[in-house]
Amino acid sequence: MAEMCSKCGLPKDLCVCVAISKEQQRIRVYIEKRKWRRSATIIEGINDKDLNVKDLTKKLKAICACGGAVKGDQIILQGDHRAKTREFLVQFGFPSENIEIM
Repeated sequence: MAEMCSKCGLPKDLCVCVAISKEQQRIRVYIEKRKWRRSATIIEGINDKDLNVKDLTKKLKAICACGGAVKGDQIILQGDHRAKTREFLVQFGFPSENIEIM
C-alpha cells in the first residue's frame, strides 16, 4: 500500500503539495552592505514548512561558490549573487514572476 500525503490525500509519488507551495511564495532577493563594506545577498520569502531550507542553502552555496547561512526566515550568502540566485531558484521550480530582484 502506497503512503498517502496528509495534506492533499494523494499517494506520495503523485503529491503536488510542494509544487503548489512553490507557486504561492513571493521571494525577495536583495543586497545588504555589512561591516567593512562587504556585501551580502539576502533571500527572503521561502517558506520553511514545505521545503528543506538548509538543503536549499547548501545547494545555493555550492552553485555560487561562497559561504552563507540560514538565519530566521532569511538565507544569507556572502557576496553579490543576485543573478545566479535567480537562475537557480527558477531551475529549482519557483516561477520567475514571483522572484523579485532588488
